[in-house]
Amino acid sequence: MMANRVWTPPRPTEAELEILQVLWEHGACTVRDVHEVLNQRSGTGYTTALKLLQIMHDKGLVARDESQRAHVYRAAVSKERTQKKFVSDMLRRVFDGSPSRLVLQALGDHQASHAELQEIRSLLDRLDRDADR
Repeated sequence: MMANRVWTPPRPTEAELEILQVLWEHGACTVRDVHEVLNQRSGTGYTTALKLLQIMHDKGLVARDESQRAHVYRAAVSKERTQKKFVSDMLRRVFDGSPSRLVLQALGDHQASHAELQEIRSLLDRLDRDADR
């Protein structure tokens, strides 16, 4: 007997991730809206944006509202869930599953702002308290 498994969409490609960033930042968009943002950022053509959105819809990465003449797309995956998926994959493949190696590498190579450091300290304090329970 097979166990019930929750379907998860595939990991987005770089180009798909760029479109998801637009949808996460701007909310639901038409192909033209997505194209305008991508064209400013990287010179992406309209037909490329359309084709990518169609592929992403087939993969379950975006949802499409076909009730209007211009189809409206929205992200079907959350930014947070996608980030967690990428970090988990990178943690496993690149850092031998060690969160401390990942954090040390990230903080050693990139200057964190004061606010980011405060947020990291708060997270570490919370994790430390939870570990003591």
